[in-house]
Amino acid sequence: MPDAPRQHPPTVDVITSDAIDAEATAHSEERTHRSLFGEILDWMLVPLLLLWPLSIAITYLVAKSIANEPFDRALEDKVTVVAQQVKEVNGRVITRLTGPATDILHADDVDNIYYQILDSRGIMVEGDPEMPLPSEESDPPQPWATKFRYDFVRNTEVRIAYMYVDLHKTQVEPQLSIEPRLALVQVGETLEKRSQLVNQIIKGVIVPEFIILPVALILVWFALTRGLRPLAELQQRIRARRPDDLSPIDSGYVPEEILPLVGSLNDMLERLSQSIKVQKRFIADAAHQMKTPLAGMRMQSELALRQTDQAEIHKSLEQLAKSSSSATRMVNQLLALARAENQTPATKPMQLLELSELARDTLQNWVQTSFNKKIDLGFEQPDYTILVKGDATMLQELLNNLIDNALNYTPAGGQATVRVRADETNKLAFLEVEDNGPGIAAHERGHIFERFYRILGSNVEGSGLGLAIVREIVQQHEAEIEILNNPHCKGQKSPGCLVRVTLHLEPNTVPLDYIV
Repeated sequence: MPDAPRQHPPTVDVITSDAIDAEATAHSEERTHRSLFGEILDWMLVPLLLLWPLSIAITYLVAKSIANEPFDRALEDKVTVVAQQVKEVNGRVITRLTGPATDILHADDVDNIYYQILDSRGIMVEGDPEMPLPSEESDPPQPWATKFRYDFVRNTEVRIAYMYVDLHKTQVEPQLSIEPRLALVQVGETLEKRSQLVNQIIKGVIVPEFIILPVALILVWFALTRGLRPLAELQQRIRARRPDDLSPIDSGYVPEEILPLVGSLNDMLERLSQSIKVQKRFIADAAHQMKTPLAGMRMQSELALRQTDQAEIHKSLEQLAKSSSSATRMVNQLLALARAENQTPATKPMQLLELSELARDTLQNWVQTSFNKKIDLGFEQPDYTILVKGDATMLQELLNNLIDNALNYTPAGGQATVRVRADETNKLAFLEVEDNGPGIAAHERGHIFERFYRILGSNVEGSGLGLAIVREIVQQHEAEIEILNNPHCKGQKSPGCLVRVTLHLEPNTVPLDYIV
C-alpha cells in the first residue's frame, strides 16, 4: 500500500552548539554559590537589627506616656487648688492663695512653675502675664473640668493644665438656672523632670538591650552551627566512603528536613549502581562472546598464511569473512542491547507513532532476505490507524530481531507473517510475528529471553542476544510479550511460533505527520 504524502516540516532557525555552550558558560559564570548558614543568619539578624531601633522608638513613646501620667495628675491637683481659691466679691474676682497653696505651686525645685488667673472679661487677676491663652474650642467650656495642652512660655515648652471657674458658685456643684460667668485658671510647668524620667526609663530598657543583643547574636550563631551540624556530619560520612561504595546512605541520624535530600541521593546512587552493573555486564559479555569469533579469525588468518594453494587460501578467506560478519553482527547486537538497557523516557521521551506504517517500513528491509531463503514473508494490517506511544528506533530494532528469528527458524518454502491489529475495547495494540518453523517448547519459553541462551539442538547461527534485546525494549515501553504456538499450524508437523507484543493503544487521532 503506497504511503500517504507527508507535509514538509516548517523551516526553523538552527541554534549551533557553540551558541548553546557560550550561553551555558555565561550562565555558569553568573551563578554563585550561596552559604546556607549565611543566608539563614541574614534572615534572622537583619530583622532583629531593623526591629531594634523600632523598639527604641516605641520604648520612648511608651516611656513618655508613662512619665506624663503621674506628672499630669500632680499638675491637675495644683490647678484645682488654685481654682478653689478664686472667689468673686462685689463683682470683683479675688484670690485667697494661702501660704500652703503657694508652697504647692513652688514645691518643685527642678521645673519652673507658672500660673495665671483671668476673670470673666479676660483681665488678669494674678500670675504670669506671658502665659498664652488656650485655643478657641467649638464647644463651650465646661466649668471645673481640667484640660491639658503643650505650649511655650518664654520660648520654653511647658505642660499647662487649665480650668474654668464659675464665679456664681461657692461650691463645686454648679446651678443650671444661672448663666455661668467663667474665670480662667492656668498652671504650667516645664518638662525637665518629665524628660529625666523618660531618659531613666529608656536607659533602663536600652542598656539591657545592649547586653542582650550580643548574647542573642551568640546564641543564634550557636543554634545555627548546632542545627547545621547534621549536614556537616553527612558530608563527612559521604567523603569517608570508598570510591566504589554505592550503598544507600544511612538516614537514621538525619533530621526530618534532610530526609528528602538523602532519599534523592539514595535513588541516584541506586540508578548509578544499576548503570555501572549494566556496563560491567556489557563489558564482560562482550569480552566473553568476542573471544570465540576473534580466535576463529586468527586461526583462519594463520592458516591462510601457511597455505600455498590458491583454492585453500580462498577457502580460508571465505571462512574469515564469515567469522568477521558474525563478529560484526554480535557487536551490533551488544550495542543495541546496551542502548535498550540505558533507554529511559527521561533520556528520550516517547512519541506518537502509527504502528502499521512503522511495521511496514521495517518489513521492507527483509524482503530480499526472505527471497534468498525462499520464505513467503507476508504483512497484515487493518484499514484504520493504530496509534501508540513509543520510540521508533527501539520498536524497529524489536521488530528486526523478531523477523530475523522467524526467517532463521522457518525452513525454505515456509511462511512468516508480520501482523498489526488492535483491540479498541481494551485499548490495546498488538504487534505479532508468526512462522511455521519448529516452534519453541513450553519449558524453554522462560529462558529464551536470557542473554546468550541458545536452545539445544538448533543449528541456526546466532548470538543469543536477539530476544534479550526484545525483552529490554518491551520493558522500556511498559508492554508485554508472549510466546505461543502458531494457531495456523494446528495439525501440522511443526507447531510454528507466534510472538505477540502488546502495547497501549492511544486515542484514535491521526498525528500531524500523516495528514495529507
